[in-house]
Amino acid sequence: MAGGTTRVALSRLVQQGALLRVGRGIYARAGFSPTEHHGLAVAVAQVPSAVVCLLSALQFHRLTTQAPFEVWLAVGGKARKPALDGSAVRVVRFSDRALTEGVEVHQIEGVRVRVTSVARTVADCFKYRNKIGLDVALEALKEYRRSRRSIDDLVRAARIVRVENVMRPYLEAVAA
Repeated sequence: MAGGTTRVALSRLVQQGALLRVGRGIYARAGFSPTEHHGLAVAVAQVPSAVVCLLSALQFHRLTTQAPFEVWLAVGGKARKPALDGSAVRVVRFSDRALTEGVEVHQIEGVRVRVTSVARTVADCFKYRNKIGLDVALEALKEYRRSRRSIDDLVRAARIVRVENVMRPYLEAVAA
């Protein structure tokens, strides 16, 4: 029994058409229309301790032209890899500090979703450049600069994920 409703009652409501089964243990009212970030809400509802990061965070913050087919989630270094029901999810490991610093909380479809901040997302792209591609990291950096956001925030985020020296030449090239 979750949320005060039994499994049998949920099954009946789904059969009657009053509820839609969105994912494992996740239901929505009939007539529900998902937002553009529906996949993020579903993935985080299944893994509440996760943080949306990298390509998914880039798309959330509108820093990329790419539309990732997977939801990128960060979990703790020693956490068990989440088994998600029918969701395309890519899991990366973050340190405990990286899971809390530079993370914002947003409400998406009634779900509390933790997403890396804009500066933190760009810094993470450089840290994981071998997984996502240097071209994606550079595109994110250019969009960050084009939006006239604070370089100090970006340098602070680079320190958190320990890529300050990696990013320095690219920052100097873009700033010039």
